[in-house]
Amino acid sequence: MIEINCHSSIKIIKGKTIYIDPFRIEKEQNDANLILITHDHYDHYSEEDIKKVINENTVIVAPKTMKVGINAKEVIYVEPNKQYEILGIKIKTIPAYNINKHFHPKEKQWVGYILEIEDEKYYIAGDTDITPENKQVKCDIALVPVGGTYTMTYEEAANLINTIKPQLAIPTHYGCIVGNKDDGIKFKELLNADINCEILIK
Repeated sequence: MIEINCHSSIKIIKGKTIYIDPFRIEKEQNDANLILITHDHYDHYSEEDIKKVINENTVIVAPKTMKVGINAKEVIYVEPNKQYEILGIKIKTIPAYNINKHFHPKEKQWVGYILEIEDEKYYIAGDTDITPENKQVKCDIALVPVGGTYTMTYEEAANLINTIKPQLAIPTHYGCIVGNKDDGIKFKELLNADINCEILIK
């Protein structure tokens, strides 16, 4: 099961309960096995919201260029273009950065993640433009930002998805802080006919 709370606040339940960039969590759930942080902007790294999903056994994963200021069972710092195995989940880090804007510099070494869970690969892009690295991603399910301004526009995101050809694409990072509520629909309309799209931000 995949849920998007809002923006890029993603929850995946498949064997383990995994949160990516928890943000604007309405009530305490404290059910996270694993929390993945893509970078330290306030709408992706929110200690207030992490506290609503963390428990004494939660592992937090974050880029090595940021500091996690919250107690967890374990904090694992990662860098781009590496592979890890955490809680039995294979994790590959994909660089996440801007090509034609300054909000997410490549030198910050922020990341997206490919999670391999029960033979399915989930790509969570993080805040990024189209890059040489993410054009090479191989995955079954891709969650990509479409809101523009700080990341890809919906047109650019559709271009990326049509290049990497996952079975399922899910648009993120719009309709809350940036982007229009219709961006997900417009993104879906531009995808190749053989790529499924699920819009989880309503």
